[in-house]
Amino acid sequence: MTAESRIRTLELGATVPIIRLDKYAVQALPQFSRSHIQKLIDQGYILVNGQRAKASQRLNANDSITIELPPTVSHPVAEPIPLTIAYEDGDIVVIDKPAGLTVHPAPGHPNHTLVNAILAHCSELAISSDSTRPGIVHRLDKDTSGLMVVAKNEFARQYLVAQFKSHAVTKGYLVLVRGKLLPDQGRIEAPIGRDPRNRQRMAIVEGGKEASTEYKVRKHLGDCSFLEVSPETGRTHQIRVHLSAIGHPVVGDAVYGAKSPYVKRQFIHAYRLGFCLPKTGKYQEFTCALPRDLKLALQSLGQKA
Repeated sequence: MTAESRIRTLELGATVPIIRLDKYAVQALPQFSRSHIQKLIDQGYILVNGQRAKASQRLNANDSITIELPPTVSHPVAEPIPLTIAYEDGDIVVIDKPAGLTVHPAPGHPNHTLVNAILAHCSELAISSDSTRPGIVHRLDKDTSGLMVVAKNEFARQYLVAQFKSHAVTKGYLVLVRGKLLPDQGRIEAPIGRDPRNRQRMAIVEGGKEASTEYKVRKHLGDCSFLEVSPETGRTHQIRVHLSAIGHPVVGDAVYGAKSPYVKRQFIHAYRLGFCLPKTGKYQEFTCALPRDLKLALQSLGQKA
C-alpha cells in the first residue's frame, strides 16, 4: 500500500445529519472497530478541515474529513534477542525487560521488540484481537525496565486480563524523582488523558480516565527522592504524569521533566509484580533487582548527598 493509497478525503454535503466524528468514521471505515477509530483520531490520523479533532466532535455541513491509514504491521517473527526470565510454567512467562526494548511491533517500529524476542523463546503465544501483540496483557514504556508477564495460551491470557481489569495485580516500581518529596507517603488521584496541546503526551485533564497512584519515600538523596510507587490503575505514562503534576518529575524523564546527568533514561523500574497463577489460582509475587545504570545513578547521588 503506497502513502497515497492510505489517504482518503471525504467531503460532507450541504445537508448532513449531526453526527460525531468517530461515528462517521466508523461508517466510512467499517473494517475497523469504533475503539480503533478513536485511537486513530487520538493519534492525529483523522482530521477535520485539516485540523486535529476529538472523537466526540460534531461534524458540520461541508466539513472535509481526511483519513490517513497508518502503515500496516505484519505478523511479528521470532528474533534471537536475549531475555532474562524470572519465572516460567506452561501458561505464562515472567520477563525482566531491559530498558530500551519496545514491548510490541507498531508502525515505524516493526521488529526488534519484546514480542519478537519471546517468539524466539516460545513459538506459540496467546493471540489477542491485535496480531502484533501475541501474549501481551500489559506493557511497560520502552525506557522502563522490569517485570512483565506474558500469556502462552488463551486461558492464561483471559485469566490475567481479568486480574488487571479488576486491579487485583500488585505492581511495585522503584522511582527516583527530583526534589524532596513530602509527606513521605501519599496518594495522587487525578484523571489522565491526552494533552490537548500535544497529542503525543499525556496530562491531567478534566474528563480523563480515573487514575490513582500511591507512593512511599524510601530515602532522600541530595536534591532527589527515592520512592516505591504502586499505581492502582494502569493509565499510559501514569507514574510520570502524576509525579510531574505534583512538582516532582521522574529523574531522566525528558518528556515530563528534564534530562539528568545521573542516568540516560527515566528512572523507573518495575521491581515487583504479583498475581494469581492461571495454573493453580494461587497468588505469587515476583521481584527483580535494579539494573546497573540505575544502581550507578543512586551511587552518584549518594556521594553527592
